Amino acid sequence: MEEQANEKHVAFAVQLARLNGAMAELAKTGDGGLLLEMHAAIQELYKLQKGSDDDVFRTIAPDCEVIYENFDMIIALCRTVEGETLDPAAQKAIDKFLHNIDDAVVNIASLLGVV
Repeated sequence: MEEQANEKHVAFAVQLARLNGAMAELAKTGDGGLLLEMHAAIQELYKLQKGSDDDVFRTIAPDCEVIYENFDMIIALCRTVEGETLDPAAQKAIDKFLHNIDDAVVNIASLLGVV
């Protein structure tokens, strides 16, 4: 049982790194297509964590919720934008949501002993 939990923790850490990499690339390039990569990673995180009775996953649940909720807000905001360009207020909001996600990723990585 413990070995299975450790495998899930490793899989979760891999997806966390995938999410972090996509966020870093998004910050560098501004390529909105990276939201698809972020979404895929977040879906995998959700599958591993949500509803788990594992103590580690219960401990990181609040930070996971920050990731899920802030990403949902990014997507909702992007759907309201007309055209290809974000206005300054929308960009500021997205930057804040990304910052919140990044903080949660760092918190989770610390709890998992990755950093």
